[in-house]
Amino acid sequence: MNQEIKKGLAGVIVDTTAISKVNPETNSLLYRGYPVQELAESQPFEAVAHLLWHGELPSPAELEHLRRAERQHRALAAPVRAAIDLLPIDVHPMDEVRTAVSVLGALDLAGSGSVLDASGSAEENLERAIRLFAALPAIVAYGQRRRRGAPLVEPRDDLDYSANFLWMTFEEEPDGVVVDAFNRSMILYAEHSFNASTFTGRVITSTLSDLYSGVVGAIGALKGPLHGGANEAVMHVFDEIGSADRVEKWLDTALAEKRKIMGFGHRVYKNGDSRVPTMRAALDSLIAHFERPELAELSDALEQEFMERKGIHSNLDYPSGPAYHLIGFDTPMFTPIFVAARVTGWTAHIMEQAEANALIRPLSAYDGLAERHVTDWTA
Repeated sequence: MNQEIKKGLAGVIVDTTAISKVNPETNSLLYRGYPVQELAESQPFEAVAHLLWHGELPSPAELEHLRRAERQHRALAAPVRAAIDLLPIDVHPMDEVRTAVSVLGALDLAGSGSVLDASGSAEENLERAIRLFAALPAIVAYGQRRRRGAPLVEPRDDLDYSANFLWMTFEEEPDGVVVDAFNRSMILYAEHSFNASTFTGRVITSTLSDLYSGVVGAIGALKGPLHGGANEAVMHVFDEIGSADRVEKWLDTALAEKRKIMGFGHRVYKNGDSRVPTMRAALDSLIAHFERPELAELSDALEQEFMERKGIHSNLDYPSGPAYHLIGFDTPMFTPIFVAARVTGWTAHIMEQAEANALIRPLSAYDGLAERHVTDWTA
């Protein structure tokens, strides 16, 4: 019997979600019905986190409540820092983040007594989501600082989420242009339906495992260069090319070698990633702020040349990589920043999965050897 195999689950609808969708009529990514570009232009990241978790943008009182809760968990917990310090200094930062989240989960779940008690109520999972949302900037910031031989920076309660993230990383109060660009990037990365990492988190949750395990699994999926690692790969490409006048020759070689050029193409978007214009505007503001026109020239040259030759549009990772570079993040930190943003979407999906759960267990089509028996085997 012939069976149609959907490799990579391409085109397969496995469940419903009320969290986000791509609207094909407007080619727009919607968070709970709101176009993400509108959210990025008008909202702080904390408000978007509330939207993803609760379904509505917060009132001023609700936003203040979330901010108070988030600020209670900003500091890097001593056991988490100790666990990070046990890792080699040359380990990839994503391994630090994965380890740190696992330690946070173990600390929070200590004393639960049984795996049967770990999945948590809706209220407990919301508290866990806020705790991770608050803790990840300290984890990411410390990862960069320890590689530079710099001391830990304590959080500040007088700064909002995005400004505090930058403060803990660079120990400088950031300029408003930088905070705005960074805030926009976090909103754009916060959620994107059933992508590989989100689906991983939902699969883990479907077993009635705990929220932290779902996020740890999602981090593992995001580490791959075909998913979250692409923004890091974009900056490596820019470094390899060097300048705009070398784009054509570099691309000749890369295409001849059949290299995958990261930062272009998307499984969902066929007419261009709807998030790119907003992130490109943020990048342009940073290029002007830091007076780096040569970076714009390189970015524009590669994008135009690749589009002319292959007809493939850039995706969000293409402008976000150089934006994070200009802000001052080391290239290996780009994907951990993605984690700090996407944890809001992951936890929203984990809570949604738990509300109407069914164990995710697909079938496979076997194409191995026919049944045989040990008694028929000869050496």
